[in-house]
Amino acid sequence: MHVFIGGAYNGKTDYVMTLLEDQEAVLVDGYLPESIPECDVLVIKGLEKWLVTQNLEEDEALVNAMLTRLQALEENRTLYIIVTDMGRGVVPMEKQARLLRDTCGRLYQALFAEAERVIRIWYGIAEQIK
Repeated sequence: MHVFIGGAYNGKTDYVMTLLEDQEAVLVDGYLPESIPECDVLVIKGLEKWLVTQNLEEDEALVNAMLTRLQALEENRTLYIIVTDMGRGVVPMEKQARLLRDTCGRLYQALFAEAERVIRIWYGIAEQIK
């Protein structure tokens, strides 16, 4: 598993797809696929869009379930995950927005612990942090 993180519209997807231009890659945006697509590399982005549709009150169980599902998707292929850094110390006023930010933070910690490689993308420039 390889994780790429950066701010919104910072060039994460372009960077990853350029890395994979010579490989059979499938890009999934905003959801976890039910069936596993045939490909060498599965790229999943926009997990925060999918999280908004879930019960964020049960964040520990949700994070564990997502991690298990992502590990299953990784079988027989390389998994690239693109996530948006949404914290940066700003605490949202709305409860649901705070829950989303907190759940994303817990999910990202779990992903980073599992990941073989973690890359931060800032305005198109990559920095390997793991």
